[in-house]
Amino acid sequence: MDSSSEHSEKRPHPGSVAVKAADVDVAAQLANSNVTLDPEIAAKLRRKIDWHLMPLMCLMYLMTFADKTTLGQAAVLGLQQGAHLTQNQFNWLGSIFYFSYLLFEYPQNLALQRFPVGKWMAINIFVWAIALMAHAACKSFGALFAVRFILGLCEGAITPGFMIVTSMFYTREEQNKRVGYWFLMNGFAVIFLGFLAFGVLHTHTHNFMPWQWLMIITGLITLVTAVLFWFFFPDSPTTASFLTIEERILAVERVKINQAGVENKHWKRAQFISTIKDPKIWLLALFAAVSNIINSLIVQRQIIVKLFGFNTIQTTLLGCVDGVVEILTIWAGVTLAGYKPIGRAYAGFIMFIPAILGSILVNTLPSSNKVGLLFSYWLTIFAITPFAISLGWISSLTAGHTRRTTANAIVLVAYGLGNAVGPFMWKKQYQPRNHVPWAIIAACTVASALLLLIIRYVYAAENKRREASMEKDNYDDYYIQEVQADGTVVEKKVDREFLDLTDVENKEFRYVL
Repeated sequence: MDSSSEHSEKRPHPGSVAVKAADVDVAAQLANSNVTLDPEIAAKLRRKIDWHLMPLMCLMYLMTFADKTTLGQAAVLGLQQGAHLTQNQFNWLGSIFYFSYLLFEYPQNLALQRFPVGKWMAINIFVWAIALMAHAACKSFGALFAVRFILGLCEGAITPGFMIVTSMFYTREEQNKRVGYWFLMNGFAVIFLGFLAFGVLHTHTHNFMPWQWLMIITGLITLVTAVLFWFFFPDSPTTASFLTIEERILAVERVKINQAGVENKHWKRAQFISTIKDPKIWLLALFAAVSNIINSLIVQRQIIVKLFGFNTIQTTLLGCVDGVVEILTIWAGVTLAGYKPIGRAYAGFIMFIPAILGSILVNTLPSSNKVGLLFSYWLTIFAITPFAISLGWISSLTAGHTRRTTANAIVLVAYGLGNAVGPFMWKKQYQPRNHVPWAIIAACTVASALLLLIIRYVYAAENKRREASMEKDNYDDYYIQEVQADGTVVEKKVDREFLDLTDVENKEFRYVL
């Protein structure tokens, strides 16, 4: 199929603008303005993309979440005794992961723009698997500190990589549910880890504790996942081996509606500067930071439930229910977000309401009511869902590849900051009821809910301003020059969707609410 939509002589058309191929989206070479995408063919192509992407993405996210939360499971499997850790040192192991994450988040985003996305994630997850298995050899705080630092470094490539790939292959309407699919693997990871911990709790091996078996087993599964990713995960719809040339062209045409292109491998200073100066992006970052202070529950959850009055085996099995609650809440959240009258922000706000109730009840119910405390704690898990919704939302609020990767980095650094500071509120002196941490969680939940409403108001106001404005841009007559085999130069028109324009530059861009 000839993917050129418009050819001409060497001399450009009057009024048209020539641009370098490096400045436009990689999909510009495949885009074909003459292609009419039949809805039935588009749906069939989407299903094919789903079957090739979603299983690997879900497996990867399941294992990365399982791996980084092994610390919480290991706490009831003898880690603190085996590695001679104080409560403060244990908290530091939870925090250093995220300090490393936020330190390397922007370099990881630059690497994701520069190198093939799938291959770069595979390399990081391979290193991650080795570091995880190395936990089993650690007998001191210093050694565990080092391997947790490496895990945080590698984690910096996974979530932003998934956000980029999801925005490459799916329309903005589809992205919300696809992000939900791979993010709800966190819940399956909790269930998987709960049963695995229950199994290793019954192992009796000389000089090898149950928490060490947990690290080895999860590390080996992650290693296999890394190999699968290297060989089978695509880097872009323009190069995906499971798509034919015709299907690649159609895949590119399918996401044209996003007004955001696929990717551009060249870092653009102007897009970077415009992003760091944009207050809307910093509002999203503030939401990510505040809402993820609550996420410290992930590492502390086993200790919290045990302090309610449950024994080790009960605590391990009850941890599986955490996963079920997380799966159900994320599914409900992304379903609500996909309902247009509600949208992303209102769906997130609704999911915060049970979490606020739960955090208040945990602080006010009597210690004797351990079942009531347990159910109240499960209600607070609803607070995880709004951030999952926001991950899919961010990709719908930005365009221009450097701008998108920079926005992703800013928001995920804030996510790392919230996760890094959260564990420090769980001090030994507050146990067993932890009134101070739960009061902070309640306050952060309320603040996060209000921030979502503010963010929605800001983007809705910008949409209204654009609708009312008569302001026009001039991005409809751009072309790139291509040298043919016989030496002749021809022009190829570039649709505005593939000029690598930012959402600020493209006046036709509208923000999803």
